[in-house]
Amino acid sequence: MFRLPFNPILFTLFFLTSLVSLRAQSSRLVLETDAGNVTIELYTKQAPVTTANFLRYVNEGLFSRASFYRVLRPDNQPKDSVKISVLQGGLAPHFNAALAPIKHEPTGQTGLLHQDGTLSMVRQAPGTARSEFFICIGDQPALDAGGKRNPDGKGFAAFGKVTEGMDVIRKIHEMPANGQLLAEPVKILSISRPK
Repeated sequence: MFRLPFNPILFTLFFLTSLVSLRAQSSRLVLETDAGNVTIELYTKQAPVTTANFLRYVNEGLFSRASFYRVLRPDNQPKDSVKISVLQGGLAPHFNAALAPIKHEPTGQTGLLHQDGTLSMVRQAPGTARSEFFICIGDQPALDAGGKRNPDGKGFAAFGKVTEGMDVIRKIHEMPANGQLLAEPVKILSISRPK
C-alpha cells in the first residue's frame, strides 16, 4: 500500500482551511439594543440567500435605524385563526433603505424549523422578503413550510437562532403595546461580530 509522507505544512493548511470552511457555514452577530444585548447565529450553509441578504444590511450599515417594533401575542390577533408568538424587527417605517426582495428559502428546503429563538424573514407573497425579520417566542410550527399561518402553505424563511439573550427578547415581547405595535419601539443600536 502506498502512503504519502506526513507533511506538517500541508496538514496545517488543510486544518486551517477546514476551520475557515466551518466558520463560513455560520456567522455570529451581537445585536446591541436599548433593552440589552442578544447574540445570534446565522445558518449560512442552510439558508445562503437569506443570510447573505441579512449580512448585506449589516455590512452596508442599513440597519442603523432598525428597531424591534411589533409583537404578536395570542391576545392581540383577534382576526387570525392561527395565532403565533413572535417579536418583529427591521427598518419600518424607513422602507426607503430596503434592498430588493429576495428569493424565498422555505424550511422544507433548508431543514430549519421555527423553534424558540429562531430568526426568520417577514414576507407577504413568497419572494417579497426584504429587511423585516422576526424572532420566535416558543416553538411556532405553523410558520414552517406546510404550516397553517400563511394561506399559501409555503411558510417563512428561517435563517438563524438566538444563542444568548432570549431573556432580553422575551422582555421586549412583553412590553406595553398598542395592538401589535410596541408603545415604545426598542432601538437596535448596532449589529456587529463578537469581539
